[in-house]
Amino acid sequence: MITFIRGTVARAGADHVVVDIGSVGLMALCTPATALSLRAGDHVELVTSLIVREEAWTLYAFSDPDERATFEVVQTVSGIGPRIALAILATMTPDELRTAVAREDLVRLTAVPGIGRKGAGRIVLELKDRLGPVSGLTDVVAIEAGAGWRGSVVAGLVSLGWSAKEAERAADAVASEAAAMDEPDIAVLLKAALRSLA
Repeated sequence: MITFIRGTVARAGADHVVVDIGSVGLMALCTPATALSLRAGDHVELVTSLIVREEAWTLYAFSDPDERATFEVVQTVSGIGPRIALAILATMTPDELRTAVAREDLVRLTAVPGIGRKGAGRIVLELKDRLGPVSGLTDVVAIEAGAGWRGSVVAGLVSLGWSAKEAERAADAVASEAAAMDEPDIAVLLKAALRSLA
């Protein structure tokens, strides 16, 4: 498997880049944001994912490993191939996708070309526990853990983009659920709080 390419940009189009790696020029498909950040003559190192099909071998390039990991995980959803996975990353960042999945935001997901309401529902269902936390969420929750479950839930929601007032209201909504637990489960309470906000 080709995990990265390093060389000089020969040319960049709207959705691809050609990298001169010596005596070979490799073409890789990429998001418009990645393509627009590159200029002919730039020395680059891009992480890649190679998709092998009977009719073709296609290389996809990304600016960082998180994008590549998200691209590969999204394709595990039934009905989602590399073309739609790349369209998702062209429309939103990995963290924006994590937030949309955590909030079960079908409207945000159906804004991606090629994804209908059923496809968005499958993405939420199948990726809910597989995309990892939004960057920085784990650290924030750990810092706030001393404030008890409520502080952790509020910090988690704020990290996901909700206002402090909304986060406090959602924490109030799950207080009875927390009280019924012998040991409050922050992950369960955070999901319940997200549902109350939705």
